[in-house]
Amino acid sequence: MTDTLKFDGKVVLVTGAGNGLGRAYALAFAERGAAVVVNDLGGSAFGSGKGSKAADQVVNEIKAKGGKAVANYDSVEEGEKVVQTALDAFGRIDVVINNAGILRDKSFARISDEDWDIIHRVHLRGSFLVSRAAWPHMKNQGYGRIILVSSSAGIYGNFGQANYSAAKLGLAGLSNTLSLEGKKYGIYCNCIAPIAGSRLTETVMPKEIAEALKPEYVAPVVVYLCHDSCKESGGLFEVGAGWVGKLRWQRTEGVALREKNKPVTAELVRDNWDRITDFSNPTYPRTSAESSGFMIQLVNELDKEEEESKAAAQSNDPVVRKLSLPQISPSTFKSSAKFNYTEKEAILYALGVGVSTSQEDYLKFLFEFSADFSVLPTFAVIPAFETLKSGQMKGVPGFKIDPTKILHGEQYLELYKPLPRSGTLTSKVWIADVMDKKSGAVILYNVETVDEKNEKVAFNQFATFVVGAGKFGGNQTSNESKPLVDIPGRAPDAVKHEKTSIDQAALYRLNGDPNPLHIDPSFAAMGGFKTPILHGLCSFGYAVRHVMATYANNDMSRFKAVKVRFAKPVLPGQTLLTEMWKEGNRIHFQTKVVDNGNICITGAYVDLTPAAVSEVVSQQTGPLKSTEIFKLMAEQVKSNPGLAAKINAVFQWNITKDGAQVSTWVVDMKNSKNGEVYEGNPSSGKADCTLTITDENFVDLVSGKLDAQKAFLGGKLKLTGNIMLAQKLGDLFAMKAKI
Repeated sequence: MTDTLKFDGKVVLVTGAGNGLGRAYALAFAERGAAVVVNDLGGSAFGSGKGSKAADQVVNEIKAKGGKAVANYDSVEEGEKVVQTALDAFGRIDVVINNAGILRDKSFARISDEDWDIIHRVHLRGSFLVSRAAWPHMKNQGYGRIILVSSSAGIYGNFGQANYSAAKLGLAGLSNTLSLEGKKYGIYCNCIAPIAGSRLTETVMPKEIAEALKPEYVAPVVVYLCHDSCKESGGLFEVGAGWVGKLRWQRTEGVALREKNKPVTAELVRDNWDRITDFSNPTYPRTSAESSGFMIQLVNELDKEEEESKAAAQSNDPVVRKLSLPQISPSTFKSSAKFNYTEKEAILYALGVGVSTSQEDYLKFLFEFSADFSVLPTFAVIPAFETLKSGQMKGVPGFKIDPTKILHGEQYLELYKPLPRSGTLTSKVWIADVMDKKSGAVILYNVETVDEKNEKVAFNQFATFVVGAGKFGGNQTSNESKPLVDIPGRAPDAVKHEKTSIDQAALYRLNGDPNPLHIDPSFAAMGGFKTPILHGLCSFGYAVRHVMATYANNDMSRFKAVKVRFAKPVLPGQTLLTEMWKEGNRIHFQTKVVDNGNICITGAYVDLTPAAVSEVVSQQTGPLKSTEIFKLMAEQVKSNPGLAAKINAVFQWNITKDGAQVSTWVVDMKNSKNGEVYEGNPSSGKADCTLTITDENFVDLVSGKLDAQKAFLGGKLKLTGNIMLAQKLGDLFAMKAKI
């Protein structure tokens, strides 16, 4: 980009601007249109004396070039006075560069209290006082930029600078916190560690090197970090000699030394020291909560009941599967649980995955007295998840796993028959396999669910990824894993989008997943998320609903199986868009987050029973003749106001072509005074009589070429509901001459 970064209308305060880096910053901002407050006490590099000459010279230099500037001679320990100069002269404060500093270099053993205190008063406390004075003004105007100046001595330490390095690293910590607290007010804060020739560097680097490191090489980085277009905040940058780099914290995977009923000893630390200090697979914590929060969850998991695990490991139940892995002791795992539910739990789940009274078919999912009340097929994950919860966090017995690093990677669900509207289901879980993905381990949990008659109802497979648990010598793939399938390489055949509620996660968690990650902002921060996230299985429920509405007319009895991979998180309130491709009885799909473009569900498909495969109108190879007939029928109904009262019934026509349903029309002569004819499902309740016929036979039926009774007896016309009402349709077929 070639656009010049301008600061017209902005007011910039630079402390310690009488020499070196501070002077370079002040000149750079002034050249780009900013009004500059040049602060400098005018003392020596060691903190003695004061004067106005240094600040005045820089102000005069700026004015000579046509810029705007005023001088301030106060110590940064009088932060209110320094900032007031900007307010008095220019009426606002937009940018603060905390550059002022002095040196008192001595070895640690020789540092006096005064040497220690004055360094902290100028560098750390001075930056605090100036920034605090500017903070409310920046907050009120919804804009601010703050730069804190650290040093390589603060980051790495430096001989003879214990006081200086402590203060400088303190500035990095202050910057991190200001960036967090200022974000919602539009205040961004960053920290730089410059390397440049100045009077402060004379004591720590040769003069010829200091002269070669020009302050003008550092100033451009500061200018960019303070511009409107830069959204960086909380960063730490080393800058010098025309080079700039960002730093971040890195740590090893670490080792969980604590085990139930076992002490943590120094010998245990010694024996694990190589692993504790191994950076071959590092992590990069970004926040304090992310850094330490996992320990809280680890403690909670380690405190769970041990006896249940021991009993399960010793069980000889045939569902328990033994697992032998290289470098892992052979182990067993078993958990079994009953799940009782009524229509209430089914309705709560439907609400949890987005069913709303604003949708056409809501009664069948939300009203227990609806004649066709249905339980969403994806509800089958709930009893399975209940069984899995305790065992999933424990991982494989004998296989050390950090429970805070478990991610839900993939999900497979197959139904053997439609879920009953209420009942008792029993689910049994076992470990099918463990795969070594190097960066982690994938554990496959199979869950089989049966009803009161011990008949199979559902099968689930949860694929969980355990970060950092790999490299144990296991296989990278498994024949037990239900495979993902790539989407076709063409534009989607159908698309459906739906906005989630801001309270969606709060609602879904009532189905049995109370993880605080989905409701508590502070707990979400421990996992590295800025806000609570939506459950993956909630997005899963949305996506499957989209497929069933599009290709199965919301007939949930036609669901067979689904497989998905969870790729990216979704935030409550975001909009989900499901793209679908039909290939035979399989509907491929992927789901995107409209708000940011992320694909949150990939490699997915829904398998339908043959009767469920329905083409949408957008897939038709040619126009339907029946469409024009229904339009003519609508005109006749409109021109004959007495017809509705005479017929008093709702008819649903399912039009098929080439063995697939391609359109649905409703002739409603019951719920409005004059009657309605429209495409889609009944907008009010359920049809009294449903008729299914091919597009061609419908034309022949209306024109009189096909006798209705013969069509019914010959299987060309299928009727459900109150079939006697079909006799009233003759009054609607009076438009034969128009066809």
